[in-house]
Amino acid sequence: MNKISIIGAGTMGHSIALTVAWRNLSATIYAMDEREVDRATESIRQKVDTLVQADLLTEEEGNQLLRNLQFTTSLMDCINNTDFIIEAVPENLKIKKELYQSLEAVIPKDVPVASNTSGIPTSSLSSEMLYPERFIITHFWNPAHLIPLVEVVPGTATNEGTVKQTLEMLELLGKKPILVKKEVLGFIGNRLQFALFREAQYLLSEGVASKEDIDLAVTHSIGRRLPMTGPLMSADFTGLDVAVAISEYLYEDLCNDRKPSSHMTQFIESNQLGVKSGQGFYKWDEEEINKVSKRREQLLIEFLKLDTQKRSGKLER
Repeated sequence: MNKISIIGAGTMGHSIALTVAWRNLSATIYAMDEREVDRATESIRQKVDTLVQADLLTEEEGNQLLRNLQFTTSLMDCINNTDFIIEAVPENLKIKKELYQSLEAVIPKDVPVASNTSGIPTSSLSSEMLYPERFIITHFWNPAHLIPLVEVVPGTATNEGTVKQTLEMLELLGKKPILVKKEVLGFIGNRLQFALFREAQYLLSEGVASKEDIDLAVTHSIGRRLPMTGPLMSADFTGLDVAVAISEYLYEDLCNDRKPSSHMTQFIESNQLGVKSGQGFYKWDEEEINKVSKRREQLLIEFLKLDTQKRSGKLER
C-alpha cells in the first residue's frame, strides 16, 4: 500500500495520519485551508515529540514520520493515485454524502472508501453511492495514534474484498481491528461505554455516591482489570454460575432509562458542556485540563509500550 489519503485534518484526521506515517507509509491529508494545516502540523509535531520523549520513537524515526506526511488543501491532490481513503470530516450525514459523490466522480471504482464515523450506520452513509460495495466504516478511537482498537463495520452492500483489504490495512498499521458483523447503532465500544455511563448517571442522581467516588469505583477496580480481561472473559474468571446468580437479582434494579438523565438535560440548558465550556460534572480550568490530559496520555503510552514489547517478544503474552 503506497498511499493512504485522509480527508479531514481535525482531532481524528491528523491523529489517524500520524498512525499511518508511524508505520512508514505515505499519508496525504486534506485540510480545508492553510490555518487548518498549521494547526494539524503543530499538533502532530507535539505528539511526535511526546513519542520521542517516551522512547517509542528515536529522533530520526520521528523526523522520518514527519517526512511521510503531506498536507494539501486540494482534494484532487489528496486522492490522486491513492490506494485507500479514510474520511474524517464532521459527523454530518449531508456533508459526508456530498463528499462521497465528489470522490466517486474521480476515483477508480475499486478504491475503498472508509468513514471514521462513530455512530452513523454504514448503509445510511453509502445509500447514494454508485459503488457501495467498496464502502466501509473504520472507527478509530481518540487518540487514534495511541489506542489500538478500530471497529470495522461493513454495510449490507460491502463486499468481502473491501472487508479483507481494510482488515489487512489496519493490521499493517499495527491496530487491533474488530469486525462488527451486524449494523448496530454505536457499534461495540460506544454501546458498552454508554451502558456504563447511563448507570453512573443513575447512581449520581439517586445520591448513591459522589461523582468523584463513582469515577473512582471504575478507575480503581474494573478499570484496572478490563485492559486484560473484557466483560465476557471476566465473567469466565468470576464463574458463570456466580454471574448468573448476580444477574438474576441485579438486572431488575439496573437503570433502563430511554432518554438522557435530568442531570444531562440541565447541563445542556445551562451550556455546561464539560471541558469545552469549563463546567460539566466537574469544574475545569486550563491547568486541570492539561494535568488530566497529560496523565491519560502517559497511561496510554505505557500500554502502547507493553504492546510493543509483546510484538518484539520481550514480554511474554
